[in-house]
Amino acid sequence: MKRGLVLEGGAMRGLFTAGIIDVMMEACIEPDGLIGVSAGAAFGCNYKSRQPGRAIRYNKKFARDKRYCSWQSWLKTGDLYNAEFGYHIVPREYDIFDDKAFDENPMAFYVVCTDVTTGKAVYKQLTKSTPTAYDWIRASASMPLASKVVELKGWKVLDGGVADSIPLAYFESIGYDRNVVILTQPEGFQKEHNRLMPLMRIALRRYPKMIEALDTRHVMYNRQLEYVRQAEQEGRCLVIRPATAIPIGHVSHDPEQMQRVYDMGRQTGLERLDAIRRFWQIMK
Repeated sequence: MKRGLVLEGGAMRGLFTAGIIDVMMEACIEPDGLIGVSAGAAFGCNYKSRQPGRAIRYNKKFARDKRYCSWQSWLKTGDLYNAEFGYHIVPREYDIFDDKAFDENPMAFYVVCTDVTTGKAVYKQLTKSTPTAYDWIRASASMPLASKVVELKGWKVLDGGVADSIPLAYFESIGYDRNVVILTQPEGFQKEHNRLMPLMRIALRRYPKMIEALDTRHVMYNRQLEYVRQAEQEGRCLVIRPATAIPIGHVSHDPEQMQRVYDMGRQTGLERLDAIRRFWQIMK
């Protein structure tokens, strides 16, 4: 049995996921591998570094800091979430990321990005905590329009959720046969066509394959939801999702709102802890 943890993105809805995985870490439950998309990558990396509480802590601390997330940053750098401050200065100076723990933890850690030249998913395993690894995580969470294209060692990439929002099938394809999937939308949710496509077509006009992927993202996502449902019914995965829509937008500057979403995740995690143990056959 190979235990996998699949983390959907969802921008600030990812704090719900952070609450769940913090409960799992505190209970000393560790998968063999984790794959995160967008916020699932940005917050999920703390699982490999064994740092529960870190995601909610720094998001609340810098919620109203213009250096972290602001229109000023977007106008100045092209990134709503400031790349240098959020992905390099914060983990090095303000809320230290435990590079040593990340490197020594045998848990495999993957992030998903979208190649803007092909519109296809890129699956990148990060084995060492380096500035380049931070940038792969940043790329996975770089939402179109809110972020500029990230160039990394010959790759041009953006938000992994465009090409593969819920990478259960990929994780199964590389041998993870008992997967816990954490979603950030409730049962019954269906994604609709992106209303910002006219702006996307202008902003990404140099990348027609990326525009095509964005234009059909809702179709891909809804098919993945069906795939997850089928896998759940067959017992191949355990799905954890919010009971209702998570009350937060893609961006939030409200620490109390962030805490409420995180607490929703913690409560859900506590409620599902025994189910996770049973599914992964972990003794207390």
